[in-house]
Amino acid sequence: MSPRVGILVGGDADLPILEQCTTRLEEYGIEHEVEVRDLHATPESVSEYAGTARERGLKVIICAAGMSAHLAGVVASRTNLPVIGIPIASGTLGGFDALLATVQMPEGTPVATVAVNGAANAAVLAAQILALSDSELAERLEG
Repeated sequence: MSPRVGILVGGDADLPILEQCTTRLEEYGIEHEVEVRDLHATPESVSEYAGTARERGLKVIICAAGMSAHLAGVVASRTNLPVIGIPIASGTLGGFDALLATVQMPEGTPVATVAVNGAANAAVLAAQILALSDSELAERLEG
């Protein structure tokens, strides 16, 4: 099966936070992929990923970033798939800056945002979105 959830992370340092997300997706039986894309070094790579997501079979994109917290917003501006942002605690503000950068999006470019380091909830939200058109997954979520 091809992945239904794409997970983008701004850098290798943020990967440990995603373990709760990937573990939860695996428990639900949801195929996913994890990609590290540095928005500052290779913005065209992030645009390409988001712009081709639907044709590659993705249904939801989760973005996790601390110091490049605008990753989710950039992705949301390049696709009409649901985008979920996980602000990562980093820097001098402990993730508050990442939270604001993720949640404060302009009209027409929404990003569903979970708590700082809220990777498990990002997986649950992605599963709930997918369950709208997948009755078997909906049953698994009920159990």
